[in-house]
Amino acid sequence: MRYLPHTQEDIDEMLAKTGHASIDDLFETIPDQLKTKDPLNLPEALSEWDLDTYMETLAAGNIACKDYKCFIGAGSYDHYIPSIVPYLVSRSEFATAYTPYQPEVSQGTLQGIYEFQTMVTELLGMDIATASHYDCGTALAECALIALRKAKKANIIAVSSLVHPSHLEIMETYLRPAGYKIVQIPRTKEGLTDQAALESMDNIAGVAIQSPNFFGNIEDLSAFKTICDTKKILFIASFTESLAYGLLKNPGSCGADLVAGEGQSLGIAKSFGGPGLGLLAGTKKLMRTLPGRLIGKTKDANGDDGYVLTLATREQHIKREKASSNICSNNGLNAMTAAMYLATVGKIGIREIAQQNHDKAVYLKNALGNAGFESVFDSPFFNEFVLKVPKGFKEKRAGLIQNQCIFAGLDLEPYYPELRDHYLFCATEKVSKKDIDQLAKEVQ
Repeated sequence: MRYLPHTQEDIDEMLAKTGHASIDDLFETIPDQLKTKDPLNLPEALSEWDLDTYMETLAAGNIACKDYKCFIGAGSYDHYIPSIVPYLVSRSEFATAYTPYQPEVSQGTLQGIYEFQTMVTELLGMDIATASHYDCGTALAECALIALRKAKKANIIAVSSLVHPSHLEIMETYLRPAGYKIVQIPRTKEGLTDQAALESMDNIAGVAIQSPNFFGNIEDLSAFKTICDTKKILFIASFTESLAYGLLKNPGSCGADLVAGEGQSLGIAKSFGGPGLGLLAGTKKLMRTLPGRLIGKTKDANGDDGYVLTLATREQHIKREKASSNICSNNGLNAMTAAMYLATVGKIGIREIAQQNHDKAVYLKNALGNAGFESVFDSPFFNEFVLKVPKGFKEKRAGLIQNQCIFAGLDLEPYYPELRDHYLFCATEKVSKKDIDQLAKEVQ
């Protein structure tokens, strides 16, 4: 974006319109003792080309995945994005679309959200999906609030300790000020959520389980649904890797009441950590409790297809005291991006991409195992797994980043202090056999 400063003539013309003699007169209502007297400590102005060079130098200090081989997942995944997706979503018809304040006038926006909802429900096996959520963490917090409101008497939600640590923090931010509590379900030695521990818990409003979990292991969602049914509470399934359900049984087929997930893998670039795309879906029975929007399809007076804002449980459309959420944006551009990605790759494409992710992760795990890394869990995984690294790996990893442009795994100790020298590795379709072999050779 170009910066076009005002000329003195521009300033004089505007001051004439406002009736002020100078710019200082515009701020005469501010008490003099509150005004800054000394000049700001700013560097001297640069010419346009010098400024461009300076900004390019700053940008060169950042690291982009296109220049590095990334073996880190942990909630943000480096997937290939078909070129048609950024091209289409950058068109002005989509890039300028925002919250449909006058919904029925915004037929294109409504149709886009409708198609997004439809594909998300097919991917997750749920009855309905909404569009409005910033990321998985906020969607998961909203699901927890639904369970707590529905339970009425219980004010505790049980959450797996293997839910993404950042998402647990978001839940705490949402729930604690409202007087609700979170109790964490411990993990087993196999890197899975402890079902027996959950069975012994009482007075809880719902259960949230992530699968694949933060360690990359696949949870038995059907078993947790059975426990929840016994306790007559809601079962919330969570995930950070959308493409996992190209291979795995989706949450709906496992009986989930609510699903909260991250849609970043669906055509959205990592972009230094954001923005993401929160996916939230539920059963038809819970339709009126879901936050966000539900778009419906109907016929107009001429018999043509039309799209309408069927339900909206947020304060922009209804009275504030009746709103189920304070979400104030529909994250429409990212939802549109995900819909374009899903439509581009299709069902067969998603399955093939998912298969590549799994197969390459298996090859990576075996290659690192042959290089002296120790397998920690025997549980099935999708495209992420945990290994105990040999002595000296931390220094080698730093050298790989600096000299080989390779990111080798995520240190788990900051999140789980007991897992010292344990790293989380990930492989997506973007890494090749050559990349994996090079990593295994470098860390030996």
